[in-house]
Amino acid sequence: MTSPIPGPAPEGMPQPGPIPAAPPNGYAPQGAPAPYAPQVQVAPQDARASFSAPTGEGWSGRALNETEKRTQEALLALKAEIGKAVVGQDAAISGLIVALVAGGHALLEGVPGVAKTLLVRTLSRALDVDMARIQFTPDLMPADITGSMVWDAGQSEFVFREGPVFTNLLLADEINRTPPKTQSALLESMEEHTVSIDGETRQLPEPFMVIATQNPVEYEGTYPLPEAQLDRFLMKTSIGYPSRAAMIDVLDGSAAPDRSKNLRPLVSGKDIVAWSALASGNHTDRAVLDYVAALAEATREDESSLLGVSTRGAIGMVRCARVWAAAQGRNFVLPDDIKALAVPVWAHRIIVDPDAAFSGATSEGVIQRALTSVPAPAVGA
Repeated sequence: MTSPIPGPAPEGMPQPGPIPAAPPNGYAPQGAPAPYAPQVQVAPQDARASFSAPTGEGWSGRALNETEKRTQEALLALKAEIGKAVVGQDAAISGLIVALVAGGHALLEGVPGVAKTLLVRTLSRALDVDMARIQFTPDLMPADITGSMVWDAGQSEFVFREGPVFTNLLLADEINRTPPKTQSALLESMEEHTVSIDGETRQLPEPFMVIATQNPVEYEGTYPLPEAQLDRFLMKTSIGYPSRAAMIDVLDGSAAPDRSKNLRPLVSGKDIVAWSALASGNHTDRAVLDYVAALAEATREDESSLLGVSTRGAIGMVRCARVWAAAQGRNFVLPDDIKALAVPVWAHRIIVDPDAAFSGATSEGVIQRALTSVPAPAVGA
């Protein structure tokens, strides 16, 4: 059996491994298709689209039923479309797509000039949804995000004027350049998809996703995001400089106008909701759930950790792993899915003790020690 994913893994990343066997408990995909499958044009074989984990690991494939196959093909088509304008950032693109389908929010971190904003803008043009952008600055106020009550002279009363948060895809550009008071204006919106103004709670449209970009905290003029804010981001992806080969491709096309303007919308809000529902039905064995809980506990008990993975973080891991499995053509989650997503889903939630950080300890190191010390269950073996 061959992998359904066209093309090899991106250069410098491991090639897809052997196809995992279905667990003996009967978690293999069933033949009955779901009642809805998104109608998305599939990327041609020569597009050589493939998914890579946010940590840089390759994806492997397996046999699919018709609904799962169409869903995976649509994901591949979406990634290939974004890759037409953003070169050399396969892991970041994969991370955004996983967070989108999982119904969460994403944080992109990187130095200026590595295509953070371009990536989000390109994603928005490949989606047939409403999109708004907020440029976070030191003088930005909470009402500039959520909206406010304004006086309507014609009606002689105060009426609510919606802020840019009332959209499907919100780009919070350079979010750590505004003070914590303004950053916290997004807390309710990110967690509950609502905005409360003047004693009234208003519902945000679905789907709703915040993609925030930030520069590293050591850069001048930045404010570290509060722990409560960081924990509401389902995934954080660090965007670095592209490889030399990718840089040559970027330079070769630098004379052309913004290539993201030529992209066509492939995915609607209805498609995203359908994919999310399909992925949420993926079976997660209790042994895998116990593995996630044990890893989360290990991060809290690590000697270098001041704050470990929260309950919200553990739930977010399961959501992402189900999407990850669906994109590989499985309706069950494997421990390897947890391992592949551990750093992008958990690293930003872990606070390292300052003394340990001074000695070189990192949140990624805490996760690696947890993965080493907690044995993975034999699910799917």
